[in-house]
Amino acid sequence: MAFIEITGVSKSYGRRDVLHGVSLSVERGEFVSVVGSMGCGKSTLLNIVAGLTSADAGQVVVDGQPLRGIRKDAAVVFQNYSLLPWFSALENVRLAVGAAFPDWTRSRQREQAVRHLESVGLGRAVDRRPGHLSGGMRQRVAIARALALGTPILLMDEPFGALDEQTRLLMGEWLVEIRRRTARTIVFVTHSLYEAIALSDRIAVMTARPGRIKDVLEVSLPYPRALDAPEAVDLHAKLWAQLREESLRAMDGQR
Repeated sequence: MAFIEITGVSKSYGRRDVLHGVSLSVERGEFVSVVGSMGCGKSTLLNIVAGLTSADAGQVVVDGQPLRGIRKDAAVVFQNYSLLPWFSALENVRLAVGAAFPDWTRSRQREQAVRHLESVGLGRAVDRRPGHLSGGMRQRVAIARALALGTPILLMDEPFGALDEQTRLLMGEWLVEIRRRTARTIVFVTHSLYEAIALSDRIAVMTARPGRIKDVLEVSLPYPRALDAPEAVDLHAKLWAQLREESLRAMDGQR
């Protein structure tokens, strides 16, 4: 059995079917991206794996144990930062570290928070509150907070969506290095096909709503990845062909 085993997961909100029979396996230490058209249920699937939302049917098994409640061995990076506006960047991260490691001294919690804020380029902004940070900087605080928890699983929902192109590239390189050094298991939701190709071991393609796993493509390119290499260009074309079909289906369904 894979480290994360998602089997037959379905979810509806009222009469709106969001997920239907989703099955996906993720090996320990693997980086799997999930791509799909807007509204196909990517974020809902991630929340179910995190234990933040319950499935109507199916199950999620992690390391041989069925999912029950919020997972303490997984950190989640949301699209909307989820920072406390009245605390500094440092305190936002330290509070999360303190909840994960209550036996640590406050000084050690601060050291952990500062180290991870510095690692995402925010060493000079640790005392700023979210209202005094750009959207990209706030997202980097959220990423630092997740990584500071040291969990073996990272669940990331469009974590680079608010970043400029240069910062996205740098953060992608940094995430690949973090994953290489720590062997964390990462499930990564993104709208960017290039981002998925640059970072992933495998890419899961979801259908338009209700979401299902339509295909899973292997990415065997060595790091660092040249996105203009023939293999990357071919993979992008395959992904786009599938997503274009699903996007047209989604648009037809809205007429």
